[in-house]
Amino acid sequence: MQGSSAVRVKIEGGGEGAVGHVGLHALGSFADRLGLAEALSAAVPWAGERAPVHDRGKVLTQAMLMLTGGGSSCSDIEQLRVESRLFGSVASTPTTYRSFRAITPGVLADLGSAFASVRRQVWARSGITNNTDPVVLDIDASLVQVHSENKAGTAPTYKGGFGFHPIFCFADATGETLASMLRPGNASANNIADHLAVLDAAVAQLPEQSAVGHRRGDESGTVGRPLVVRADSAGCTGGFVSGCRDRNIGFAVVARRSTQIHSALLRVLVDDEAWSPARTQT
Repeated sequence: MQGSSAVRVKIEGGGEGAVGHVGLHALGSFADRLGLAEALSAAVPWAGERAPVHDRGKVLTQAMLMLTGGGSSCSDIEQLRVESRLFGSVASTPTTYRSFRAITPGVLADLGSAFASVRRQVWARSGITNNTDPVVLDIDASLVQVHSENKAGTAPTYKGGFGFHPIFCFADATGETLASMLRPGNASANNIADHLAVLDAAVAQLPEQSAVGHRRGDESGTVGRPLVVRADSAGCTGGFVSGCRDRNIGFAVVARRSTQIHSALLRVLVDDEAWSPARTQT
């Protein structure tokens, strides 16, 4: 089996013709340097007497390249198959489909652990993440339009469309998607359980020195690195901010203007002990 998602190539000037998807090749080569396909392979078991022809870690890595290149379905893996000089032997559409169908909830959890192990190595080598600054996470939901009512898990959206309403958690420093949750289009934007679930999943993706002390019920004295989560007004719920406090996570949420909020601010306006400077002069 070929475990690499991209073929090693040598770039020279003065040639003729054009080669497509060289940007995806560079991304695939980077993934290979990180050992991503190998890590994912260990999380995807196979059934039967013989190992599959296409390494499942490589299939998933190349599927990610296909999605990065604008693909939207398993059949779009053909984008890479036409450039075998860059990507080698690429799985067929049926093989790609079967690879995704084999991802059970247990396998999905193992894949998450595999991603976390690779991320741990990358964060340890980067000056952006390998420091003591607070880790800032952003939680947000987005509407995904679907043009077929036969898709499983879809529903009408509050904007009159139809599709999904997934929720994501991103790392501010790197832009990485640390966690996501696929939800039907009618899922509530301010669902407390969903916000906390995607937050916990994101914390599980962080290196231990960043995650320690930020799991539910952890003692504040065990915190190794400050963690702050930001959300729009959908995160302005008592349950979510209380959940953040239970995890020793700072929060910044947007509150919609209302009479109650306006009155509460006025009550503390003259209380000097209730305020602290947002900026200091250096």
